[in-house]
Amino acid sequence: MTTKEALRLKAMIGDYPITAPLKKGEVCSDLVSFDFAEVKVAHDAFKRTVRELEFDVSELAIVTYLMAKARGKPLVLLRAAIVGRFQHPFIVYNAERGHLAPGDLAGKRVGVRSYSVTTVTWIRGILQNDYGVDLDRVKWVTFEEGHVAEYRDPPTAVRAPAGQDITQMLLDGELDAAVLGATKDARLKPLIPDPDAAARDWHRRNGAVQLNHVVVVKESLSRSNPRAVAEIYRLLAESKGAAGLPKPGDLDPQPFGVTANRRNLEVAIEYCHQQRLIPWKLGVDDLFDDVTRNLG
Repeated sequence: MTTKEALRLKAMIGDYPITAPLKKGEVCSDLVSFDFAEVKVAHDAFKRTVRELEFDVSELAIVTYLMAKARGKPLVLLRAAIVGRFQHPFIVYNAERGHLAPGDLAGKRVGVRSYSVTTVTWIRGILQNDYGVDLDRVKWVTFEEGHVAEYRDPPTAVRAPAGQDITQMLLDGELDAAVLGATKDARLKPLIPDPDAAARDWHRRNGAVQLNHVVVVKESLSRSNPRAVAEIYRLLAESKGAAGLPKPGDLDPQPFGVTANRRNLEVAIEYCHQQRLIPWKLGVDDLFDDVTRNLG
């Protein structure tokens, strides 16, 4: 098969060190090629992945995938994580308004982009399981709806007024804490004390890494062309290798393979079930099909 005859796949994958060799064409195939969707931030296209099934292969937040899978969306997990990080530093409070600790959250207002965001789900799981926080006693202030259309936020979630900014609301005291990306504002301090040490301890106790984004393919592609799915996985793995990841001696936050991801997925499923994002506990093997489960 020549490059001209390669199967053209509609793809949505963000720009990261691990995907750069693939997206730049440094890693390529005679079997498949990609029409990459132009997206500034990958999560902006996740609704298109789970609601419209627009892409043959797509990056997707792990919590969004678990919620979609539990609701029968015809998507299959590939054995590839492309974004992972420990989430402990990303819940912050305004120290100028007084000290706040995880045990103080009852009755407080916590801003989150969306209730079912993966980072927020990991943080809620940490707060519940490691700090004894009753999540139902926290008011979760959201700024947008979730990716999976069938899901409805719980009564403890309320929508912020239109046009409001989550960081400004936190600085103004309209929120007591918020889940934000990296911030350089010296007023905003991590709610979890010494978050890096807490993350290392979490990893030691749970034997897992906190997956953020994985890769999925349409069930129809996996059924009709398993060779193409195997080639997608090979290209992702080759791209990771070409990027030199993980660095020698570093923990791998982007593991490939079922065995390497089993415990990571078990904890993610547990947290989603505890928080009623999924109606029952999915089995790890249910996330794959016979093609994606057995990729070499």
